[in-house]
Amino acid sequence: MPQKPRRSIAPLGSPLLGHTDESPRRRRIRVQVLLTVFLLGANAIGAVIVGALISVVVPGPNVVTPREYWWVNFILIPTYLLVAFLIGVFWGTKRTVKGLRWAIEDRPPTPKEQRRTLAMPWRLTRLQIGLWIVGLILVTTADGIIDPNSIPKVAFTIAFGGATVCAFSYLLTEFALRPAAARALEYGDPRRIRIAGVMGRSILTWLLGTGVPVAGLMVIAIASFIRNDTTATQFAVAILALGGITLVFGFALSLLGGLATTAPIDNVRAAMAEVERGDLDVRVEVYDGTELGELQSGFNRMAEGLSERDRIRDLFGRHVGMEVAEAALAKNPELGGEERDVAVFFIDLVGSTELAASQPPKQVVDLLNRFFAVVVEEVDRHRGFVNKFEGDAALAVFGAPGALDDHCGAALRSARAIMDRLDREVPDCTAAIGIASGRAVAGNIGAKERFEYTVIGDPVNEAARLSELAKSADGRLVASARTVEHATSIDGDDWSFGESVTLRGRAEETRLATPRT
Repeated sequence: MPQKPRRSIAPLGSPLLGHTDESPRRRRIRVQVLLTVFLLGANAIGAVIVGALISVVVPGPNVVTPREYWWVNFILIPTYLLVAFLIGVFWGTKRTVKGLRWAIEDRPPTPKEQRRTLAMPWRLTRLQIGLWIVGLILVTTADGIIDPNSIPKVAFTIAFGGATVCAFSYLLTEFALRPAAARALEYGDPRRIRIAGVMGRSILTWLLGTGVPVAGLMVIAIASFIRNDTTATQFAVAILALGGITLVFGFALSLLGGLATTAPIDNVRAAMAEVERGDLDVRVEVYDGTELGELQSGFNRMAEGLSERDRIRDLFGRHVGMEVAEAALAKNPELGGEERDVAVFFIDLVGSTELAASQPPKQVVDLLNRFFAVVVEEVDRHRGFVNKFEGDAALAVFGAPGALDDHCGAALRSARAIMDRLDREVPDCTAAIGIASGRAVAGNIGAKERFEYTVIGDPVNEAARLSELAKSADGRLVASARTVEHATSIDGDDWSFGESVTLRGRAEETRLATPRT
């Protein structure tokens, strides 16, 4: 038995993101709060990293405690941090929410709004990159005016912190904007080139979680060789600090990237489990902007195809019978047939012409539907199938296309059950049944473009003639004696054998059998 996959955390991959069917106001608040918290947290972490690196980790001139740096450390940097905070967090998130107005207003987006929504994580990340570059230029220039030797240290430290912040910003904003992306992707993906696929996301995670810190260690080592003024203790501290940052933030970035990759897969795996259990109406939310989003869309298209195929199969079975439909689906049907031993009965309403002339068409149709409902249920219950409906009559076949051990007994039991139920459930109609058995040809008849499964042969003709005879017989059910004699699952004493007659269109006489009351 296959292992049941773990269900996805939520339709959008996390309970923090809610559902796509929540109210527009709740969606707006959720997105704005998540963006504010994530961007504020990422930038706060970046500031801490820069402060730690520049004060005790990266070798070089001291730019923290000397008095000449007071205006940089206590005026320029705090002022710029405040301005960057207002621009990056409040103006950036407000601009983002404004760009998502279509989702907040709960209306279909235009293609331009779709592209803007799906590109929103990168646009916010670019804003963060711009703010950190401006900060790098301002602080490096100010410190360089005081001491030019501090420029490499300050520039490297701020660049390192900014790269870390921007990496977290991209992954976190992409996560926070999943509900909007899901709504946008409901109307198709208008982009020709994706901003970052799964491979791009993996490379970004490695580059900023591992590549940049390792490159920083290499830069410090090269600078130590060139300047030759770095002590062993300073070098060891730098290695330990950057190594710790690599472990912690590399793991965090890898975790975020991994969750962004596995969440869509978990959604699809859980939905596939539902399909295995027979739920073909299951769909997954499409919210990922990478190839995984195409996987989610592909699953939905596959599920729609399976659902449509199941509906067609059901409709096909209703038209030709489920057994015939299963046989046709199992192998490519071809014209032609095979000889089979079958039992058939032909059931026809008595006085249908007068009935159609004396009642409105709607009432006649209702009566026929109630009549045929009883016929089909009993034929199916006895493992036969109704081969065709002919106005107010029907032909039922037992022993084809699937073989039956006692096709004659099944036909006889089914016919008697139908007559009993019609008397109780459809008393406003009278039907006659003729039952026959023998060798017949069962197969597909017609043309290559259109054909039907049917049974042709003497038993069919004999059953049709017996049904005409049954209309004037007691009990209105007549079978051929051969059918009763070949039935192994019924008691022959329940049937009375009568005279032999030559039915219209047949040369051989047929001995009649009727049920005992």
